[in-house]
Amino acid sequence: PRVRTVDGAPDDDETEDYRVWLARADTPGGPVTVLAGSSLESVREATRTLRRDLLVGVPVLVLLVAVGTWLVVGRTLRPVEDLRAEVASVGDDDLDRRVPVPASGDEVSRLAVTMNQMLARLEEAHHRQRRFVADASHELQSPLTALRSQLEVALAHPGEDRDELARRLLADTDRMERLVRDLLYLARASEATVPPPRTLVDLDDLVLEEAARLRATTAVAVDTSGVSAAPVRGAADELRRVVRNLLENAARHARTTVAVSLATHGDAVRLDVRDDGPGVAAPDRERVFDRFWTADPARTPATGGSGLGLPIARAVAVRHGGTLDLAARDGPGAHFVLRVPAGV
Repeated sequence: PRVRTVDGAPDDDETEDYRVWLARADTPGGPVTVLAGSSLESVREATRTLRRDLLVGVPVLVLLVAVGTWLVVGRTLRPVEDLRAEVASVGDDDLDRRVPVPASGDEVSRLAVTMNQMLARLEEAHHRQRRFVADASHELQSPLTALRSQLEVALAHPGEDRDELARRLLADTDRMERLVRDLLYLARASEATVPPPRTLVDLDDLVLEEAARLRATTAVAVDTSGVSAAPVRGAADELRRVVRNLLENAARHARTTVAVSLATHGDAVRLDVRDDGPGVAAPDRERVFDRFWTADPARTPATGGSGLGLPIARAVAVRHGGTLDLAARDGPGAHFVLRVPAGV
C-alpha cells in the first residue's frame, strides 16, 4: 500500500489534514482500490503541546538544577572556606592557633589535620628562628662588650701597654669573626639547594691531617689506629670542616684521649669519634645539635667554642646524603658517628 498525506485544502474550521493509506486489489468483480485514512489533528496538537512544554519547562529545569548544584556545592565547600578563613587569620603572633577538625572523617577532616600539622611546623620553625636570633645576638654581644670594655680602660689609662691591648682586641675580634663566619656557613649549608660536587675525596687523608693538627695544638692524645682507606664523593673543604669540628669538639671535652676510627661498610663510610670526657646526658642527646646549645652554662666563646660546630657538621653531612648522630653510650665520654655514601 501507498501512504499519502492529504493537505493543501482550504484552512478553515471544517477542514483537517489526513493521512491516507491506499491499496489496490484484484477481485472477481474487477480491480478494487481501498482507501483508509486518519486525521493528523491530534498528532499536531500533541506536537504543539510538547513544544510549548519544552519551551517553558527546560529553562525552568536548568534553573532548578543550577540552583540545586550551587546549594549542594556551597554546602559541601563551606567547611573548606571556614578552614581557609581560619588559616588566613593566623598571624605571626598566634601561630599556636589550630583550625577545628570536623568529626566527619572525610577529606575535609583530613585537610584540617594536615593544616594543623603545617601550622605546628611553622610554629616550631618560628620559635627556632627567634631562638637563633636571640642566641646569635647574645653570642655577638659578648665579644663586642669585651672590645668596648678594653677600649674604655685604654682611654682611662693611656699609659697601658698598647701592644698587649692590641693582642687582646685582636683575639676578641678573631672570635667574633669566627662566629659570624660560622653563622654564614651554617645558613648556607642548611639552605643549600645545589648538591655538592661529586669529586672523589680520600676521607682518611682528611682525618689523619686534622688529627695531626689537633696533636700539635692540644695536649690530648689522638688515637687514629682505627683509620683505614675510605674514599667518598663530595666537597673536600666541607668534609674537612665536618672532621675538624668533630675532632675539636671531642678534644674540648676529653680528659686525656680522643679515639678516631674510619672504615667502609657496604655502600657507606662510617667515621667514629670518641672521647673520654663526661659525656652527654640522655635528655640532651639531640640538643647537642641545636645552635649555640651547651651543656656547660659557664661556657664562653673563648673557652668552649661558638656552639655551632656540631650543627654545621650535621648540616654538611645531610647535604652530602649522610647522617651525623650521637651514639648510645657504651662507655665514658661521647661517641659521634658520621655516615656518608661511599665513593665509587
